[in-house]
Amino acid sequence: MPVKKIQIRPGVNRENTRYTTEGGWYDCDKVRFRQGSAEKIGGWVQLSTEVFEGVCRSLWNWVTLGGQNLMGVGTSLKFYLERGGAYYDITPIRSTTAAGDVTFSATASSATLTVSDTAHGAREGDFVTFSGAVSLGGNITAAVLNQDYQIQTIINDDSYTITATATANASDTGNGGASVVGAYQIHTGGALASPTTGFGAGTWGSGTWGTGGTTVVGLRIWSQRNFGEDLVFCPRGEAVYYWDASSGVTTRAVDISTLAGASSSPTIANVVFVSDIYRFVMCFGCNDYGSSSLDPMLIRWSDQEDAANWTPSATNQAGSLRLSSGSEIIAVTQGRQEILIHTDSALYGMQYLGYPDVWGAQLLGENISIASQNSVAYTGNIAFWMGKDKFYVYDGTVKPLPCNVRKYIFNDFNTEQYDQVFSGTNEGFHEVWWFYCSSGVTNVDRYVVYNYVQNIWYYGTMARTAWLDSGLRDNPVAATYNYNIVNHEVGNDDKEVDINDPQPITAYVTSSEFDLDDGHQFTFIRRMLPDVTFDGSTADSPTINMSLLPMKNSGSGYNSPTSEGGVNNADVTRSATVPIEQFTGQVYVRVRGRQLAIKVESSALGVAWQLGSPRFDMRPDGRRG
Repeated sequence: MPVKKIQIRPGVNRENTRYTTEGGWYDCDKVRFRQGSAEKIGGWVQLSTEVFEGVCRSLWNWVTLGGQNLMGVGTSLKFYLERGGAYYDITPIRSTTAAGDVTFSATASSATLTVSDTAHGAREGDFVTFSGAVSLGGNITAAVLNQDYQIQTIINDDSYTITATATANASDTGNGGASVVGAYQIHTGGALASPTTGFGAGTWGSGTWGTGGTTVVGLRIWSQRNFGEDLVFCPRGEAVYYWDASSGVTTRAVDISTLAGASSSPTIANVVFVSDIYRFVMCFGCNDYGSSSLDPMLIRWSDQEDAANWTPSATNQAGSLRLSSGSEIIAVTQGRQEILIHTDSALYGMQYLGYPDVWGAQLLGENISIASQNSVAYTGNIAFWMGKDKFYVYDGTVKPLPCNVRKYIFNDFNTEQYDQVFSGTNEGFHEVWWFYCSSGVTNVDRYVVYNYVQNIWYYGTMARTAWLDSGLRDNPVAATYNYNIVNHEVGNDDKEVDINDPQPITAYVTSSEFDLDDGHQFTFIRRMLPDVTFDGSTADSPTINMSLLPMKNSGSGYNSPTSEGGVNNADVTRSATVPIEQFTGQVYVRVRGRQLAIKVESSALGVAWQLGSPRFDMRPDGRRG
């Protein structure tokens, strides 16, 4: 039998058995496909050594008139502006006390301080910034007190505790003085969705008598858009805030209702948005005029070019409309000529009509689902999104997106954490990425990718919390559970934690089973001729490992031992790059079977690789076994 070239279709298919998907790939991690060939994805590196507080769920990038490249960073605890790798806290202030309303008390040998403030309105985990304090008399100095603190325990409506940056001694007996001011930031949110069970959980009347209901406490999710050089943002189900670029990155955002000329502005909203055309600020799911209750299907917009005026009149274009299909607006995306609005069961297209109606909405599709507010990606005039059990696409028509890994993804999915799902594009590789929590896991640990040019799917493991691919940045960026931002597709290694201590990225791809010869008789493989390129590697001698996994038949499992008195795998190492790339040319193996799978993997620093078409030297070996 002559040497046989092995060519495998790009993309991963998990919708059928390993044998039925013969000629394709079946499993992978941190691998993509370029021009039909499998390759390791690029590495990532921290944006800076700076970190933020809380789990980031939202990123947005824009440039001010003064040329400042800014990124809004919304976390479970705070809201920041990133500039040049530094994070500036612009979290709005909920309330500020009068001077002297706050007092402190300390206990010797403890860093815990009790803060007294009548009707403080704070919750555990909230932040408060103190100013005007003087020393308590010993270690608890004015410098220790006049800081930003997170509230640890709520004692009652009038007092709580914080943990100071110093331990009190017997001399710390003061109260901080008569000029202490406490500035309370808006309430913090959840880092994940937490299911609760018991009486009071769920809606009234749900469940049987005597049995508590079940509900899910939502995690903190932000929406944000720039209004010119300024920024509007909103935590879902809360107030809308405005940051004025002219005030500088050290100035906090304010409630939109406090802007000069503010009129009838929403006091609560699920999503805030700014239209690309004519610049209207819009709220999706908000309170109606004269009401404080959230209407989850109501849309309101400000006057054109005026973020403060929301009162409709004959002389402006402020207005509202209510959608009818669904129970809640989930997500909003800017399309090419329309704003796409996802409810929990339908998709609408919203277009500018001009006076008097101003904006109108058209139903585009019904009986569809959407996983979360951040699960929509828009690229090439096409919207892609993850639903509750499948993927969808809108390219002028709403339709399910065929997916070769659908069963694999949704059969291993934590449905209590749908809200954590987020998506993003990686335009350099024609990809849409979705990140999600696998079954039993409460932090995002998986991703799935759709390559819309090659029409293929692949997936892997990765812990991220938000993603942004902006034309204003050189690389896609992502937020991590280490409370920082990383640049993706940079180098070959993991430099998330320490740029000076890179960690290797383990990447692999495993094929489906395919027949050796016609699969009727045993075949013996004595030699493997690899075909690979290490272009882009920074290691002196980059290496991958190639394994041959033989089987007696498709249901037998891999042979044990895998080799017939020899080896079934080998390292393939580059030895030269000039005048042409040279690597391990042939490997002698001893493998026998009717079917075979191939696995290619790497786990060393500085390695980049792309697989070509390996060849096997085979001969018939009888029908026994």
